[in-house]
Amino acid sequence: MSNPIPFSEYRSLSDEACQARILAAKASLGKRLVILGHHYQRSDVFQHADFTGDSLKLSRLAANSAADYIVFCGVHFMAEVADILSRPEQISILPDLAAGCSMADMATLARVERAWRELKTVCDPDATFTPVTYINSAADLKAFCGEHGGIVCTSSNAPKILEWSFARRDKVLFFPDQHLGRWSGHKMGIPLEDMVLWDWDLPLGGLTPEQVRKAKIILWKGLCSVHQMFTPANIQRFRQEHPDGLVISHPECSFEVCELSDYVGSTEYIINTIAAAKPGTRWLVGTELNLVSRLAEQFKAEGKTVQFMSSTVCMCSTMARIDPQHLAWCLENLVAGQVVNRIKVPPEEAELARVALQRMLDAS
Repeated sequence: MSNPIPFSEYRSLSDEACQARILAAKASLGKRLVILGHHYQRSDVFQHADFTGDSLKLSRLAANSAADYIVFCGVHFMAEVADILSRPEQISILPDLAAGCSMADMATLARVERAWRELKTVCDPDATFTPVTYINSAADLKAFCGEHGGIVCTSSNAPKILEWSFARRDKVLFFPDQHLGRWSGHKMGIPLEDMVLWDWDLPLGGLTPEQVRKAKIILWKGLCSVHQMFTPANIQRFRQEHPDGLVISHPECSFEVCELSDYVGSTEYIINTIAAAKPGTRWLVGTELNLVSRLAEQFKAEGKTVQFMSSTVCMCSTMARIDPQHLAWCLENLVAGQVVNRIKVPPEEAELARVALQRMLDAS
């Protein structure tokens, strides 16, 4: 078998040339290929997706498809989930391996295992804490949760998953996103003072043994850099200018932003809520720019105004690394019988991660 076509041959190709070659490769591969496009993906790549949505939905759709190749236009952890949930013969591919997630990188397995060891100086964590990882995390953390009686959550089911967790153990260690954990705990009626922040750079996370004993949820000091750009001032300014306007935010936003919003929910929830709204309504949306721009265009005909929350451009810059050039490169290699950028989770890790994911699916 010949060597893969090098990416250097695509780097200087125009977007227009890439688009034509992507379409030709898709036609050649037919049902052997499925392209997944996350909501935050840039439009020149998103347009080629066979399925669009959030990461879990896309992985499940791909697993149920007849495709041999799953090309995930998202970020690394998403392609991992696709590999974990897909059939053994299916191959998961990420067009650019540099498409990562800064939030996911904040909770590494080494840091979480160290936290678990430090918690042992205060209590028996395996009897006291249910580890809960947001789906926006690496496969090895999902495996950690599978091994330690824990579970995975998404931005839409996090409160329900916390209920599942508290039914089994008194406390929760929630990572990597502190904001989703805090908002979900708040929705369950847990006081803010009973949710403490674990700083992985400090001994015992910067907490005292007494704080650990009193806490209901320990929140990992992780966050999404995109959703941290939104502020209460953005909402206050919007309400002054548009008293009848509505505010909808993703739960990865800060607690203060969520508290000031009329609606808080996942990307799918945001899309469905705006879609179901009356014509002529005006929306301020606190989530990634590509999705908001797409919604603004989609609902313009209904007289709905969809406005991005921040005056600063907030895009998922790592996901934006997947461009037409990388997509054309990986598809034309598939046509030539070569697989590039395969994402393969080690079998033992995948098995434990699947346990945590299955617990979530059963609990949801």
